Amino acid sequence: MAGFAKSSPELLARFDELSTLVDDAERRLMFGYPSLRLNGNMFMSLYEQSLILRLSDDDRREFTSEYGDAVEFAPMPGRAMKSYVVVPTEVTTGPAVEQWVLRSHQHAQTLPPKKPKPTPPTKNTRQLNEKSRAKS
Repeated sequence: MAGFAKSSPELLARFDELSTLVDDAERRLMFGYPSLRLNGNMFMSLYEQSLILRLSDDDRREFTSEYGDAVEFAPMPGRAMKSYVVVPTEVTTGPAVEQWVLRSHQHAQTLPPKKPKPTPPTKNTRQLNEKSRAKS
């Protein structure tokens, strides 16, 4: 299986700039790329050479109408992430993207918080649990 292409240093720098627009977001990795989350919900990310935004249905319709070359984000063929759009490069590098980052963040504020997934026990944790049960 081929690996994902790394984002360019310029795109990473642009992501960092746009990240400063929202100060309450958590920065995490998704597919090895930086992403921003609010209450566990991702709303902005990089993927290869693209900026990805999660938008409300109305905002997504407006975005794709305004930017005809904007497409739904699909990290793999047939695996579309329906709430997410790929931001065209000319929008990513220009000032117009800032309002869309803020709208993406506003949409994330309306989403219910995600419950953290439980961390599966490691081999060491299982061994410790077995030893403590054996002593009982």
